[in-house]
Amino acid sequence: MPGELQILIITAITIACLHTITGPDHYLPFIALSKARGWSFGKTLLWTVTCGCGHVWSSVLLALGGSAIGWSLSKVSWLENIRGGIAGWVLLVFGLVYGIWGLMRAYKNKSHKHFDTYQDGSIYVYEHKHGKAVQPAERHKVTPWVMFIIFLLGPCEPMIPLLYYPAAQHSWSGMLLLILVYTFFTLATMIVMVVLGYYGISFFKTEKLERFMHALGGLTIFICGAGMVFMGW
Repeated sequence: MPGELQILIITAITIACLHTITGPDHYLPFIALSKARGWSFGKTLLWTVTCGCGHVWSSVLLALGGSAIGWSLSKVSWLENIRGGIAGWVLLVFGLVYGIWGLMRAYKNKSHKHFDTYQDGSIYVYEHKHGKAVQPAERHKVTPWVMFIIFLLGPCEPMIPLLYYPAAQHSWSGMLLLILVYTFFTLATMIVMVVLGYYGISFFKTEKLERFMHALGGLTIFICGAGMVFMGW
């Protein structure tokens, strides 16, 4: 397996785990729905995997855009002589821009999705900001299918450039491997967090990390690109 592909796989694993753990909306709603509706353990896992697949597939569709760019630029011969390869530079620049955007978003305290359980056992989703009183003007009741749509429309943006390298190498097997790895570790992390919450176990306090989720994703991509360009990974 080429060294660059190994680095991309490690990056995909890191992004999948970080993106899931630092985003409580990836697992807390399933725990809340399970307790509120009296779901069995099996049904809880079923809906977790179903929504997780929707989340992953929407991310992969966006990532295929990155693969299309890689496929096109691979035909430009002079780009092959750039130190670290154009794939490394794309990852470096994307990671830097995405990380800065993530920090600005965290600093400005942009609103984001929030799930809450009410006394009657109903679960609602609405927008809120960290440190602000939760008084939603609009709220929408969450059902399993509503949850699926939310996950389908909320892809993981850092996945976009990861398929660039195997596409530039015309490696369908490399692209498939990255997609499978990303899918497996995203679903596995979601399941682990849901299982822990289902049994009342919580080892991770992710509320403070949640606002830096995008910045962490950008940092991971930037490190991958910098390693390819300047360290010969």
